[in-house]
Amino acid sequence: MNADFEKRFGQNIRIHREKTGMTQELLSAKLQLNGCDITRSAVAKIEVGQRHVYPDEIKLIKEILNINYDELFNI
Repeated sequence: MNADFEKRFGQNIRIHREKTGMTQELLSAKLQLNGCDITRSAVAKIEVGQRHVYPDEIKLIKEILNINYDELFNI
């Protein structure tokens, strides 16, 4: 992915996570409970565009944050 896109995508995840009042730790825990081996540190890196996001993670993040793909990819 394009680095600028990844950074904006990560910021969008952070915005929606914060709107729900969820911490990075809680998001990573919910991802782990659903089969994604991801740490709080990895979530932080995703939010600043320093780590790629895998399709299964994107799908679960969307479901956990209760948003649709348009909201998630609204760059």
